[in-house]
Amino acid sequence: MKKKLFNYNCPTTKKGSTTGIINGCSDGIINLNNLSYRWAYNLWEMMLANTWFPKEVDLTEDARQYRKLLPSEKRLYDKVLSQLIFMDSIQTNNSVDNVNPWITAPEVNMCIVRQSYEEALHSQSYAVMVDSISMNTDEIYEMWRTDIELKSKNEFIGNVYEKYGQRAIDGDDEAKIYMVIANQCLEGIYFYSGFAGIYVLARAGKMMGSAQMIRFIQRDEVTHLLLFQNMINSLQKERPDLFTDKLKEEVYEMFKKAVELETSWGQYITQGQILGLTNDIVAQYIKYLADDRLSAVGFEKLYNVTNPIKWVDDFAKFNDQKTNFFEGTVTNYSKGSLTFDDDF
Repeated sequence: MKKKLFNYNCPTTKKGSTTGIINGCSDGIINLNNLSYRWAYNLWEMMLANTWFPKEVDLTEDARQYRKLLPSEKRLYDKVLSQLIFMDSIQTNNSVDNVNPWITAPEVNMCIVRQSYEEALHSQSYAVMVDSISMNTDEIYEMWRTDIELKSKNEFIGNVYEKYGQRAIDGDDEAKIYMVIANQCLEGIYFYSGFAGIYVLARAGKMMGSAQMIRFIQRDEVTHLLLFQNMINSLQKERPDLFTDKLKEEVYEMFKKAVELETSWGQYITQGQILGLTNDIVAQYIKYLADDRLSAVGFEKLYNVTNPIKWVDDFAKFNDQKTNFFEGTVTNYSKGSLTFDDDF
């Protein structure tokens, strides 16, 4: 059920902020000196450190380069933007409407609300990119209605949230697990063909400002992924009864479907015409990501493949005192650095 805003009947002063991440007894007060989930506060601090603003990214050169892109590159760019616009649009509402109401840990609620803010910020980023660069704004924003491949992918993602969201709010604990897993799939798989597409253009010296914007967005998505992975790991400790063999099989099916959809989408937007992203590379990369996300929450890998485009990681990273790929200057990003290896 939806949690209470405040509750006098939960004396949690000796046990932390709550008695559980779901169905816990929490007074609703955000007391950061009395935490049940230290990882959530660490993640909150990282989210604050990562604060950025879309209009600070210079897209002047991108606007000129866009007009000189090959037709296949321009098609890739436009379709990537359209897909990212859809996912961050629905995720802005999904996280606060379909997940936050039944999470009974105040410090985790903080992270979810911050996540929603960041998803809205990403929507602003895409608006800035479309307005500054593209010559077909309306087409990009309407593509989710007209492009059959995009529509199919989007409908599946949205329908999963619709299927489990209300059930979770109504108190179905199994649906809550599916919702958290579905969010892990979105944050950890469904964005990544698009990210790689923008990075491959940047690797060729094109659309560097756009790649910088995507770097900021991906850094946020990494924190969102860590948020849901830590929620899953916490739930496995607190409610092992929910992780039945049946549920685990359903989780694997969700991941297989995510791999199928994201592979199909990645191959569709590249059409074998983008240097560095062949159909085989796209397929292997998405399988690698799925394995990585599964192993992060204690599930066995499905595909056992390596990362075929490790150079993507170099474009995505904000490393301390290392040369900025895009500016050729040394910049200290220590305040906002984050990798998948960070211990939460």
